[in-house]
Amino acid sequence: MVIELYSAPTPNGDKIGIALEEMGLEYNAHPINLSNNEQFNPDFLKISPNNKIPAIVDKEGPNGEEVALFESAAILIYLAEKSGKFIPTKGTKEYYKCLQWLAWQIGGLGPMSGQLYFFAKRCTEDIPLAKERFLKEVQRLLGVLDKELQDKDYVAGEYSIADMAIYPWVKPVLAFDAIGDYPNVVKYVERIGAREAVKRGSGLCKPNEQK
Repeated sequence: MVIELYSAPTPNGDKIGIALEEMGLEYNAHPINLSNNEQFNPDFLKISPNNKIPAIVDKEGPNGEEVALFESAAILIYLAEKSGKFIPTKGTKEYYKCLQWLAWQIGGLGPMSGQLYFFAKRCTEDIPLAKERFLKEVQRLLGVLDKELQDKDYVAGEYSIADMAIYPWVKPVLAFDAIGDYPNVVKYVERIGAREAVKRGSGLCKPNEQK
C-alpha cells in the first residue's frame, strides 16, 4: 500500500508529510509548484478540485477502492484511521478532544496566521488596521493554546494528529515581531520539533524534488 502525496513545503503540506512519517506509511511524494500555478493543472484538479494542496491518492482505500482526498484535516483523519495510530479510540472523550483541537487549527490558527503573514510580509500596501487585527487574533489564539498546555504535553493528552496539524502553523508564527511570550507553546514546539519523524516529514515536496 503506497500513498501518493501531492503537496508543497507549506504548513498545510507539512501536516501530511509529518503524519505519513509518524505513521510509517509508505508514500511517493509529488511536488506541486505553487509558484508555477501547478495547482491549476487539469490532472491535479481531478485529485483536488479545490486547487489546494495537500492531496493524496490511496489506490487501496475503503473496500479496496481507490480514493482521492483533499483538505488536510480530512487527510489526517483518514490516515490516522487507516493506520490505527495517533487518533484516540472513536467514541471516547479523548477522540472528541482530538477532533476539537484539529478543528481549532483548521478554523482559527491556520487562517488567521495566514492572513497575518500576508498583511505583514507580502501585501504591497501597508494596511495597519489589517495587521493589527490579525496580530491580535493570532495572539489570542496562542494564548488559548498556551493555557491549554499548562499541565499537559499535547492538546488531546497523547500526541495525535491534532498536534501534527498545529505544529507547522505555530512554529513560524512564533517568530513574528511583537507576537508575545507563550512559554508553554515554545516548549510544545520544541518537543514536537525534536521528533525524528517530524524532521523527516517537514519541508517535503520542494519543487523538482521527488521521493
